[in-house]
Amino acid sequence: MRRSGWRYGVIAAAAATVLSVGAAAPPPTAPAPPVPPPTAPPGSPDRPVPPAPPGPPVPRAKVPVAVGHGGAVASVDADASDAGIEVLRRGGNAVDAAVAVAAALGVTEPYSAGIGGGGYLVHYDARTRTVHTVDGRETAPASADAALLTENGAPLPFDEAMTSGRAVGTPGTPATWATALDAWGSKPLRELLAPAQRLARDGFTADATYRAQTAANEARFRDFPASAALFLPGGRLPEVGSVVRNPDLARTYATLAEEGVGALYRGPLARDIVRTVRTPPVRAGADRVVRAGDLTERDLAAYRTVRRAPTETSYRGLRVLGMAPSSSGGTTVGEALNILESTDLAAAPEPRYLHRLIEASRIAFADRGRWVGDPAFERVPVRGLLSQRYADSRACLIRDDAVLVSPLAPGDPRNPVPCAVGGTAAPTTYEGENTTHLTVADRWGNVVAYTLTIESTGGSGITVPGRGFLLNNELTDFSFVPANPAVHDPNLPGPGKRPRSSISPTIVLDGHDRPVVALGSPGGATIVTTVLQTLTGFLDRRLPLVDAIAAPRASQRNQAATDLEPALWNSPARSALEALGHTFRQNPEIGAATGVQRLPDGRWLAAAETVRRGGGSAMVVRPDR
Repeated sequence: MRRSGWRYGVIAAAAATVLSVGAAAPPPTAPAPPVPPPTAPPGSPDRPVPPAPPGPPVPRAKVPVAVGHGGAVASVDADASDAGIEVLRRGGNAVDAAVAVAAALGVTEPYSAGIGGGGYLVHYDARTRTVHTVDGRETAPASADAALLTENGAPLPFDEAMTSGRAVGTPGTPATWATALDAWGSKPLRELLAPAQRLARDGFTADATYRAQTAANEARFRDFPASAALFLPGGRLPEVGSVVRNPDLARTYATLAEEGVGALYRGPLARDIVRTVRTPPVRAGADRVVRAGDLTERDLAAYRTVRRAPTETSYRGLRVLGMAPSSSGGTTVGEALNILESTDLAAAPEPRYLHRLIEASRIAFADRGRWVGDPAFERVPVRGLLSQRYADSRACLIRDDAVLVSPLAPGDPRNPVPCAVGGTAAPTTYEGENTTHLTVADRWGNVVAYTLTIESTGGSGITVPGRGFLLNNELTDFSFVPANPAVHDPNLPGPGKRPRSSISPTIVLDGHDRPVVALGSPGGATIVTTVLQTLTGFLDRRLPLVDAIAAPRASQRNQAATDLEPALWNSPARSALEALGHTFRQNPEIGAATGVQRLPDGRWLAAAETVRRGGGSAMVVRPDR
């Protein structure tokens, strides 16, 4: 269905030519979805979007859990979740709703996501009971080489790299929308952008999180006049409860609605992006060092999403499907689950559960750092990393009376050696921790888990003048230099290369290939550990989904210290773990997950954070009364 206006196609990765799950092709006669459509299927005639009601926007209450029929949406923001519910009520499917939610988040969560960034989308097709993915990761300019983030042979200071044109990759978010809509959507892009256009034009209510994130970026924003005008109206931080409008973004969305997302990759908008990257519009008199990037109009015109086969591992008799490289999410979560398969986490006391979780994460991150990069440039042994044989060869390193030392050396999934120790290790490099995740299900049983990002909170800090959106600083996810020169680093920059990501949208299927749960989270490299801990909390510890999301988190990423949220920092479990040799540092907040669960009776449960980032927003089309 060519409804999106995307004219430049997608790449089907060599490893992704088989898009069904666990088979060479879908069965000739796919089984019917468990809940038949009660109304016309996707593709019914479009319905007009009503005009916005008069008066200022009304603050939306956030509810972290909702149960009912007709479909579900979970995101960090009530206005964005409501945009998805609006689409579902009007006959749209999960992909349609996911695009509407993502576009709305570009308005209300502009420091986490937007059309200046990228992301990864995982889609479950209820008709065929198969899972497909879209890699919409940003790419480096064609001129990039391994020295992209260095100067005079030394790595750039991170603060200077993150606020620069040098860090801006070709955006992938609009192309992701188009690819998903062309493959599985039912509504035209113009209809799906309508709720976000209204939000941008009429405004939304600033909350404490929005104000705090603006304050954290205030100095950067003041050095870019377009960012200051948009995010610091009147030269001041937005007050909690004030109305925030973005008429420039409303007009940009109107352009995409009229011309299709190709308008971002060719033409005036593309030229504006390139001009902003190559000549960053810095305030006169600013003393900030802002390096220019080398993005070109040819880079934008050449951008392609990649349809990839999902990663898959079996866990407790369920099928866990995730995002393949260029993201490390699917392989790292999958390897850690395979390592944990032999441990009875349900019966384990909390210290043993956390000990095993931490050690499995440490091992999986050690392997990720050595083996995972953009598969267009690196031979990534996905099958080996996800094999139970390899996981068993690594799991035997874990002892219940001692702690592995970080950085731990990687193993070799091509030639597993049980309990091998030694070798040369490389520590995990830094990734920006602000992103956003949305999860959607529809009345037909289709599901989308979609994580999108502009990297750091506020991305590069640079707004495209007159266009209303921030540019990403995603190229800082590359290794600036090898973490350890003695270890091959698959994540150095290269021409057109995608930086490695930790984004981990995940869908779990039962033995009949029906959804059990779908989830994801923001948080840089802590995304992997957040998804892993939420899955084990839900599947092993039998926590309700909203409680598994709310549970206090630990995050170990092959580093000397494990991050703990305050509730674990202040718990008896910490003392028990320190007695084994664990070292901890306190982290006030790790991740901000959302998910949906299919209940046995066909209802949907949507769940989001109760506290993190001010709490999330879970909604269903027809709530239980």
